[in-house]
Amino acid sequence: MRILTLGDPVLREKCAPVEGVDRELERLVRDMCETLLEAPGRVGLAAPQVGVPLRLFIYDLGWGPHCLMNPEIVEAEGDYPREEGCLSLPGVYVTIRRYDRVKVRGTTMSGHRIALETSGFGAQILQHEYDHLEGVLIIDRCDPEQRERALAEYEEFREHERRAGAGEGGQ
Repeated sequence: MRILTLGDPVLREKCAPVEGVDRELERLVRDMCETLLEAPGRVGLAAPQVGVPLRLFIYDLGWGPHCLMNPEIVEAEGDYPREEGCLSLPGVYVTIRRYDRVKVRGTTMSGHRIALETSGFGAQILQHEYDHLEGVLIIDRCDPEQRERALAEYEEFREHERRAGAGEGGQ
C-alpha cells in the first residue's frame, strides 16, 4: 500500500467511526498489516495514512500487528519528552511530550471490546496512531522552532527523492 505523506488532505481529516466489519475492511486491515511488516522498525499504521479516513489503526507492541477500531484514550498520566518519527513524514524526527501511561479502549476485528493499558514506548505508539485518527501529525505537537526545522528537513528529503527519481528515469 502507498503511505500518504505530508500535504495529503486525508492526513488532516478527523476520521469516521468504523460501523462494521466486511470483506473490504478485512482486506484493508490485512494489507495494512503487510505494509507495516514491510516497513522495518515501524510499529504502527493508521487508516488515514493509506488514504482511508476511518477510525482504525494497526499497532505492534511486541507480539505482532493487531488492529484496533474506534479507539478512545480513557486514562492517561505522566509526561515525558520522546523523539518521534512518522511514516507520513519520512526523514523527520522531533521531540514531543506524550503521556507516560495510557489506557485505550477499542474494538478488535472479531468484535470484542478491549482495553489496552501500557506505558513508555507502548503508550507512545498508541497515542501517535490515535493522533492520526484526529488529523494530528507529530509536527503539530512540537515547538515552533522544531516544526520549522522538521519541515525544512522534510522538504530536503523530498527534494532528494525527486532528484533520485529523475536520475533513474533519465537513464
